[in-house]
Amino acid sequence: MVQTLNGPRLAPKSGKARQLVVILHGYGANGDDLIEIGRQWQPLFPDAAFIAPHAHEPCAQAPGMRQWYNLTDRNPHERWAGAAAARSVVDAFIDSELEQLGLDDSQLALAGFSQGAMMALHIGLRRRSAPAAILGYSGMLVGPEYLSEATARDTTGAPPPVLLIHGSHDEVVPPQSLFTSANQLAEANIPCQWHLSIGLGHGIDHEGIRQGACFLAKSMGMPTPNLARR
Repeated sequence: MVQTLNGPRLAPKSGKARQLVVILHGYGANGDDLIEIGRQWQPLFPDAAFIAPHAHEPCAQAPGMRQWYNLTDRNPHERWAGAAAARSVVDAFIDSELEQLGLDDSQLALAGFSQGAMMALHIGLRRRSAPAAILGYSGMLVGPEYLSEATARDTTGAPPPVLLIHGSHDEVVPPQSLFTSANQLAEANIPCQWHLSIGLGHGIDHEGIRQGACFLAKSMGMPTPNLARR
């Protein structure tokens, strides 16, 4: 049976989509949890359509919520198998969304939080063509030993731009995951930018939103947005 996804959407303010930003939520949440990021970015990107799909699996640990894959004991093999299984579902969803909007991967940005960040990295690095940007909050690279599969490239042969953002006091996904993932990507010749939010736990702060907006704008060839620091 073909699994389909849906979730809260924000139409482009200009009325015509020239970019698509897909935001993937974390474990035990749903798309409603992260569409607020899209609302904060929407005034800065009037030509962007935003969607935060609900994951295809119910989450046993959080009744009524969703998961991209199970996390019973959080071991690396389980994460890899889960991400690999979910990839085809999310890829098919992205393909359908791009086709409906008349866009291609060069106009696609993938963002995610926690398990959603792991999925954004896993999928974005393996697309047929490189997305314009991959933005991961409080996540980590799943299956670094399989990075030979990360063959997504743009028309110039470059891998997708990656920005990883993490809280220094993250109690769920250790902040060291940021540096480990960045180093693993570098070893695979995939450049990675990163930002550490000092004092932040497992979440996204205003500076992370600002850094993400600037990264998306640069990656999609748009002017740097005016989003003041706090």
